[in-house]
Amino acid sequence: MPASEPTSDGRPPAADGADGADCLVVTIDGPAGTGKSTVARQLADRLAFRFLDTGAMYRAVALLCLGDGRSVDDAEAAAGVLPRIGWNAERQLVVDGEVAGDALRREDVTLAASRVAQHEAVRGGLVALQREFACAGPTVTEGRDQGTVVFPAAAAKFFLDASVDERARRRATELEAAGEIVDFPELRAAIEQRDQRDRSRPVAPLRPAADAICLDTTSLPLSGVVDELEKLSRERLHLPPRAADEAAS
Repeated sequence: MPASEPTSDGRPPAADGADGADCLVVTIDGPAGTGKSTVARQLADRLAFRFLDTGAMYRAVALLCLGDGRSVDDAEAAAGVLPRIGWNAERQLVVDGEVAGDALRREDVTLAASRVAQHEAVRGGLVALQREFACAGPTVTEGRDQGTVVFPAAAAKFFLDASVDERARRRATELEAAGEIVDFPELRAAIEQRDQRDRSRPVAPLRPAADAICLDTTSLPLSGVVDELEKLSRERLHLPPRAADEAAS
């Protein structure tokens, strides 16, 4: 199903989904390298929720733009690929009718994604798709504006952060594991530039929601972060405690 047409200001039509008030949604926001994707996936498994990777959606737009030779800085050109992105029957992200693959993780696609994410029309179309996904069933979603823009009424919101050095180290480890050669100072500078772009953009800037719980993951093991977010999510969503917690009590 393709993205719905955004309104003139780039926001999704109201009919495209709820703001989180009527859905079971856990939002996890934060900059790149904080571990939010890994945490969100594991948390979704623990809660038996579905996982929504919004970063992959922006990378899908970037991938199509790069493949078509479209400028990622041209809002109209970038928004033009939105009808080619959607969900299949299993709620997997599809690009041109095919399940999105490893190409989304290329470094050039990742860098281009933060540029297409600045466009109101692109964000509006993808927000509509994100709400459509979450309203179909309990969801853990991660990104940069999930608790502030996409699901402002969600009951469980978190914001993860970490030092730039630690985030660059994590990204370098990821890239090296994939066989890429990493220039650490260049990678660190790119992360800082992306942070600045994400935090200063006029549309849905990166920031914690006023009612989000903030957690610095610099020196925390991800398993500990997942434990804490699971506990808080169950409390805020009024879900039963996991069996291990009940046994301990």
